[in-house]
Amino acid sequence: MSKKKHKKLSQQRALAPDVYGKEILGALERAGAPLTLAELMAGFSIQGRGEEPRRVAFKDALGVLERAGRVVKNRAGSFLAARRIDVLAGRIEGHRDGHGFLVPDDDCAQVFLPPAEMRQVMHGDRASVRISGQDPRGRPLGAIVEVLERCNRRIVGRLHKEHGVLFLVPEDRRYTLDILIPPADAGCAKPGQVATVELIAQPSKHAQPIGRVAEVLGGYTDPGMEIEIALRKFDLPNEFSKQALAAARAMPDAVRPEDLKDLKDAKSATGALGRRDLRGVPFVTIDGETAKDFDDAVHAERGAGVAGGKNAGFRLRVAIADVSHYVRPGDALDAEARERGTSVYFPRRVIPMLPEKISNGLCSLNPDVDRLAMVCDMAIAPDGKVTHYEFYPAVFRSQARLTYTSVWEMISKGKANANLQALYECYQALALERARRGAIDFETVETQMVFDANGKILRIVAEARNEAHRLIEECMLAANVCAGNFLSEHQHPVLYRVHDVPAPEKIAALRDFLAELGLALPGGEKPSPKDYAQILEKIKTRPDFLLLQTILLRSLKQAVYTPENLGHFGLAFDAYVHFTSPIRRYPDLLVHRAIKALLLKQKYSGIDWQEAGRHCSATERRADEASRDVENWLKCYYMQDHVGGVYEGRVTGVTAFGLFVMLDDYFVDGLVHISELGRDYFRFEPTRHMLLGERTGKRYRLADRLKVKLVRVDLETRKIDLVPAEPERA
Repeated sequence: MSKKKHKKLSQQRALAPDVYGKEILGALERAGAPLTLAELMAGFSIQGRGEEPRRVAFKDALGVLERAGRVVKNRAGSFLAARRIDVLAGRIEGHRDGHGFLVPDDDCAQVFLPPAEMRQVMHGDRASVRISGQDPRGRPLGAIVEVLERCNRRIVGRLHKEHGVLFLVPEDRRYTLDILIPPADAGCAKPGQVATVELIAQPSKHAQPIGRVAEVLGGYTDPGMEIEIALRKFDLPNEFSKQALAAARAMPDAVRPEDLKDLKDAKSATGALGRRDLRGVPFVTIDGETAKDFDDAVHAERGAGVAGGKNAGFRLRVAIADVSHYVRPGDALDAEARERGTSVYFPRRVIPMLPEKISNGLCSLNPDVDRLAMVCDMAIAPDGKVTHYEFYPAVFRSQARLTYTSVWEMISKGKANANLQALYECYQALALERARRGAIDFETVETQMVFDANGKILRIVAEARNEAHRLIEECMLAANVCAGNFLSEHQHPVLYRVHDVPAPEKIAALRDFLAELGLALPGGEKPSPKDYAQILEKIKTRPDFLLLQTILLRSLKQAVYTPENLGHFGLAFDAYVHFTSPIRRYPDLLVHRAIKALLLKQKYSGIDWQEAGRHCSATERRADEASRDVENWLKCYYMQDHVGGVYEGRVTGVTAFGLFVMLDDYFVDGLVHISELGRDYFRFEPTRHMLLGERTGKRYRLADRLKVKLVRVDLETRKIDLVPAEPERA
């Protein structure tokens, strides 16, 4: 075959799904019976010797549909549309109890897969499933038709040996099968160690998966092992590529003269372009005591308007690290940052999105050194409204690295300098606007683990929050919403941080619950953030405030990244993006590039924004899950020394199988199983968030107080078992 003909065929193959995919599906769905390949091709008039390119493209398209599970080939060799025979394709999601679910590609209801079906697949695989009926709960019940794609990844877990057979129990309990390790593939691994295995034989109906030990990590309780496990369990990239490390090494250690080209004096600059010199402005950073990467610096002054701003009560400047100056689209550092999506924060360790030379050095806004920044320069009216803003690149020098604790101490004791006092008064104005806007403000408790020199937890404490935290939050919100408005007004595509309106069914359930307590959520069928804020204010003094706040919070959706501007419900913003943390969040870096493109009268292109939104949302969830998993392990490890103790707690979750209770002094959740609640049958009432005893009438509700005894801690499953300290008598 000539090179020209081969290239033409390759192009047709690449286009095949687009050329024929929909037509093939349509033909199979219209047909009254399965069709052979010849019948299918005849229907498309693909016959004769001169049809080879079309024949190849057609077969490729059919193969793509088969691999996706949308077309099924029967034993006779004929083809059927999967939908016509109740076959769905999707991703397998395992459950620690042995069963699993198929999550369909087309947003249909999840299909329940009993343990017998899960023997031939693993969590993460893609498969096609035939609907065979309903399970006892009324869910679609499925049977595996075909495994379409294996996840083929390494699995981390703990090695065990029974009856001379070595096997790995996966740390991620969504993998419902143990993995057998033949002696020849065990290497130096020993029972009790943590290891990763490479699958060399997939499971089937009659055989377990078989693996080869690829890496031995060490003992299960070795210091830091919980993080090593999480890195592999959640597939977190944690080693930078050689290319990325080389690119980081090639970066300068400080701002260079060539970085300051087109420098303009801040006082005389009127154009949108050019890097402004703000080294004479007393910016400061305000962060936690342990922070190492400083994204943002702030400065405020009274009565100084931005160019074009009128009657400004304050001039607020938020300087954000100019990461986009150093990390360029498509380079090795950009590829690493995109893959990671975000920095991941564990107790005592951070997995950065960018190499430390950049995240903690060149781009970190450390004090007393020149740094490049993108500045959001705002005029804030006395009532907190932003009357004018502009964005521009700058060079500046942070005057001090301050902490929330030190700042609040200076402000509360009247010892703040003019800059801090102006910042605080500007924050108070912004807080007024927040209240007027109706942003939802939930009261939550963050916790912090305190470790000794050997890495053992000494205690778990509530993390103190003060007005300095809120000051910085409001400054960042102001900059983020200005960035969102700027990009929206110029109709430039970008990833918005979207918090969509609550689902109608959630609102209906919330209204039913509140009605039982004589309360009503204002706003009709589509309540606004202000309606939520109004009822939160109304219930603040009630003894059941925590219960009601939790129910309100659970009615809201999860925030995501998407190019569709649907607004931010919780913050009550029409257009909102993340602009203030480009060192540790990839969406922020994209926002910086888009703003710079607009300032240059250009457009930042070459991005599939839909795919980028899905990816960044997924990496954010992955980071959150990994951090939570490590914290849960550490809490379980800590609580092993407290088995047998009796503690006060509050119910934080009510399920059909029991109650989750958070212990007051430890901020740790444990489960009181329904069988431990007394000699009665307890009925779960989900809309009322309650377990109700049928004989005794005993009620256990969300946010109830409960005295419990800690009876068991299981490190491997991250489970803490509790029982009522004073069980009900018969």
